[in-house]
Amino acid sequence: MALNDKVDGLKDQATGKVKEVSGAVTGDTKTELEGKAEGLLGKAKDAFGDVKDAASDAVDDVKKKFDK
Repeated sequence: MALNDKVDGLKDQATGKVKEVSGAVTGDTKTELEGKAEGLLGKAKDAFGDVKDAASDAVDDVKKKFDK
């Protein structure tokens, strides 16, 4: 379900941002980079959810045309 992908993506983005800022404040480069990576993963999941939504909408449109 696309909504799950979007929620997971937003969760990962938030968690990643916390790690990124925490790493920057404490000078822990590894944690900062892990946070950036997790944030990017979250953005990818969010985008994947958008693609799934668009594909589902396109399939529904085609089905409607054949049902006429």
